[in-house]
Amino acid sequence: MNTSAALKLDRIDLRILCHLQQNSRITNVALADLVGLSPSPCLIRVKRLEKAGYISGYGAHIQLEKLSNVQIVFTEVTLSDHRREDFAKFEASIRGIDEIVECHLVSGGYDYLLKFVTQGVVHYQSIIENLLEQHLNIEKYFSYIVIKSPFIKSQYPLEKFITSQN
Repeated sequence: MNTSAALKLDRIDLRILCHLQQNSRITNVALADLVGLSPSPCLIRVKRLEKAGYISGYGAHIQLEKLSNVQIVFTEVTLSDHRREDFAKFEASIRGIDEIVECHLVSGGYDYLLKFVTQGVVHYQSIIENLLEQHLNIEKYFSYIVIKSPFIKSQYPLEKFITSQN
C-alpha cells in the first residue's frame, strides 16, 4: 500500500531525509541528535518514511572507474508508434538490460532518455543492435558518449524544500 499521498512531511522529516542521504550509515542516536529528537521518536519517523516510500533503499556509492574500463552513454530513443502498448513493450524489454541504469520518458523531440553503463563503445553498440533486432518500434536513436563527468551529485537539494513546508 502506498501511503505517501497521505503522509504530510514536516521540517523534521525533511531534515531526517537530508541527513540520511548525506550519510545513510549514521546511527539513529546521532541522527536524532542532529534533528532535535530523542532516539525513539526519530526511529519511528525513519520507519514511517521508509514505509511511505520516501526512502527507497540504502547503499554505497561506487567509483566505477576504479573497477574497470567504463563507458557511460546517454541515448535518445524515438519510437515509431506512440500507442500505450508500444511504450509498455519497449519499457518491459529494456528493464531487464543491466547496462541500462536509467530510463526516462521525456517530452520534446524524442521519447526516452536512457543512460547506459558499458565496458566500452563496442559493448554499447552490441546492446543497441540487439534492441533493434527485437522489433521494439525504435524509429531512431542518438548516442552521446560521455567523455568526462566534472561532477555527479548523488544527493538531492532537500534543504530547498524545507522552507516551502508549513
